[in-house]
Amino acid sequence: MSQQTPDNLDELRVKIDSLDQQLVELLNQRARVVVEIGKVKQQSNAPIYAPDREKFVLDKVRTLNRGPLPDRCLEAVYRELMSGSFALERPLKIGYLGPPGTFSHSASSRKFGSSVDYVDLIDIPSVFEEVVRGHVDYGMVPVENSIHGGVVDTLDAFLQSSAKICAEVKVIIHHNLLAKESWDHVKTIYSKPEVFAQCRHWLANVAKGRTVEPAASTAKAAEMAAQNPTIAAIGSSLSADLYGLHTLFENIEDNPDNVTRFFVIGREPAKKSGDDKTAIMFTTAHKPGALADVLDVFKESGINLTDIEKRPSQKVNWEYYFFIDAEGHMDDASMKKAIADAKQHCLQLTVLGSYPRAVEVL
Repeated sequence: MSQQTPDNLDELRVKIDSLDQQLVELLNQRARVVVEIGKVKQQSNAPIYAPDREKFVLDKVRTLNRGPLPDRCLEAVYRELMSGSFALERPLKIGYLGPPGTFSHSASSRKFGSSVDYVDLIDIPSVFEEVVRGHVDYGMVPVENSIHGGVVDTLDAFLQSSAKICAEVKVIIHHNLLAKESWDHVKTIYSKPEVFAQCRHWLANVAKGRTVEPAASTAKAAEMAAQNPTIAAIGSSLSADLYGLHTLFENIEDNPDNVTRFFVIGREPAKKSGDDKTAIMFTTAHKPGALADVLDVFKESGINLTDIEKRPSQKVNWEYYFFIDAEGHMDDASMKKAIADAKQHCLQLTVLGSYPRAVEVL
């Protein structure tokens, strides 16, 4: 049997080589169709990125998959295919909260792949501004963490911006300890305060004796660690790659189910995909039960609300804006009626966008 194994391997590798040749040809056949689609889009001024079409393609891939490859593997392949397709049609620019190596950067690259251009921006309001000005095509902003709740900078930015939500992304957040040298060299650990809160148990049990200091971002902490062998950073695996750091300890977060939800913002909302959510921002009239009246409208319309947040209006003391996510698309008849009825109980109501519901966690 052992004498036949090399021959069997050779035969199987010949099959692999033949299949690879077919795959490359088929992928390029697909790419040639993409080029034609790009020409049609340019003539009609249609957007290059279509979230509804992206969802359709990925859902179809999952339906067609009979194994043994897992769905996540094929999804990753097709995300890169779509990324390459964007580049063939027209290169996209994606803005995110920088510097390079942040979790927003990681979420952007997982969503849009390696064939688009990424632009790191100084803060979340800048991401909104650059989208509205047309300096970037889309922006990636964090909106909610499964442990710490809503991201106030993003919610507040919607109060001032005309940017629309066109997609959502859910990313499992893994924290890693990164350093230039071995653990014995490390004296100080840097990261965002929120990250320290998510790694309390590990810091208390393993990092006793090390000083913990705040940094402006996980990426800034990684940059500092790259310059000083006595510093370690808690950050993403992408930061380790970008700043040439070693991962000393992986997945040190207290909760392994730590998920952050991101919004992709653009200048237009997404078309209907058949499995959508609509984000709405409103402030209620000054009367008893006004908020309950708004929520009852959606209940009576049979529309499920999946999230509700509130933020100060920043204009009048004790006046609040509420943010809700409702299941359905703003072009659905039931949603249109619910929005119209809800406006009767509001001082102001704005639809922030409709977008395909994220079914996978990246």
